[in-house]
Amino acid sequence: MKLSEFKYALQKNMIAKFPADPRDSAKLMVLNRSNGRIETRAFSDIIDYLHKGDCLVVNETKVFPARLFGKKEKTNAKIEVMLLRELKSEDRIWDVLVEPARKVRIGNKIYFDNNKFHCEVIDNTTSRGRTVRFSYDGNLFKVIERIGQMPLPEYIKREPTEHDKKTYQCIFANKANLASIAPPTAGLHFTEDLLHDIEAKGVKIAKVLLNIGQGVFEKIEVEDLTKHRMYSEYFNISRESAEIINKSLKSKKSVIAVGSSVVRALESSVLTSGTVKPNRGWTDKFIYPPFDFKITDKFLTNFQPPASPSLLMSAAFAGKDELFKVYKKAMKSDYRFYAYGDALLMY
Repeated sequence: MKLSEFKYALQKNMIAKFPADPRDSAKLMVLNRSNGRIETRAFSDIIDYLHKGDCLVVNETKVFPARLFGKKEKTNAKIEVMLLRELKSEDRIWDVLVEPARKVRIGNKIYFDNNKFHCEVIDNTTSRGRTVRFSYDGNLFKVIERIGQMPLPEYIKREPTEHDKKTYQCIFANKANLASIAPPTAGLHFTEDLLHDIEAKGVKIAKVLLNIGQGVFEKIEVEDLTKHRMYSEYFNISRESAEIINKSLKSKKSVIAVGSSVVRALESSVLTSGTVKPNRGWTDKFIYPPFDFKITDKFLTNFQPPASPSLLMSAAFAGKDELFKVYKKAMKSDYRFYAYGDALLMY
């Protein structure tokens, strides 16, 4: 498979700038893989495709406002610093992306919050990537929550607002897992009421963790997909969650993965028996056609950017030709695309 096979043209006005309100009023397209049937529904109708004994698997990671703006020492040049991940909490060392990168070199200091604290660049990692050490002595995450902006993707073409701190976050996000720079966007459509109705139907909810990192912003640069390497992301599947998932598998019920991050975690933790093992660690699993899914029976996702890892995973699950039929229909039906857009359920 070649990367160019997964490109498509999309009108800019089809890219959602804001989420649906309420969340579950978004549109839902449904693909039946066995017969190719495509349905157009409201997201709240997803409950019709879930059955007693099924397991809905969600990612409980939480997005933090990782986009900081500071001033470079001496010149006062405005520098954007995108926090990626904390490397050493005791030393306040982080991997970050900086913009404009040409102005940021090793040894430079960038000041934040009216010069109350700074970070010093201690290494270069990529063309835009830097490793920095923060000077802040207190709870750094608290000040980040106060001064940071949500790291909305560039294609949204607007500045983040305080409201995005709520809407660019899933309802099942766990405060203890404040480590992602993007949400599992398929999960943005759920409301507390809808989740309650799903559980009342006898569907089990299993929570896993995968912290979404800089890979969400990176484009695939190679035509030969076998040569692409994903950024590693930390994941954790607890024993309790593995037992819930495996109970559904053993009962011949469906496992519904909410988002590509959940699929990556599940398919990185498969036992030879075809069940999920409790597991934690780092995964760089890249799922593209063809791929034999061992755990995921139903896959909920959004309409993804062209030639992106998430689109390739959808193509691996649905089949490339079937997926592009779905996308073509979505465009004709005025579906909204990307992170704040509408949803696609494949089974």
